[in-house]
Amino acid sequence: MKDECSGKFSWAKRYQSFVHAFRGFSKLIVTEHNARIHAVVTLGVIVAGMSLGVSRDDWCWLMLAMGLVWMTEAFNTCLESLADAITLEYHPAIRDAKDVAATAVLIASVLAAGIGICRFAPHLVKWIF
Repeated sequence: MKDECSGKFSWAKRYQSFVHAFRGFSKLIVTEHNARIHAVVTLGVIVAGMSLGVSRDDWCWLMLAMGLVWMTEAFNTCLESLADAITLEYHPAIRDAKDVAATAVLIASVLAAGIGICRFAPHLVKWIF
């Protein structure tokens, strides 16, 4: 594969980079159950944030949290795909790598939930009372 960074700048190459990225995102959504859960939760956070009128600072924290979850899920899926391309036979090192990558997603998700609670709690208290 030719290195896309070599040679002259090209808008066509930049456009193609986005095409590849969107194909990857589509693959993530179509093949990964957890990515679909992340998508539903992401939409829920966006709707709740807009409905409750969260501040710009709150949005920054929420976007950071959502982005972190999406990035870890993408890297986890990438690692799993590469490992499966190497072999589908059981290997303890591959199992451990997959487990650690899944742990990264879990950590990011718990962190995101904590950030969501911290950012939404004051707004929910005002809305309820």
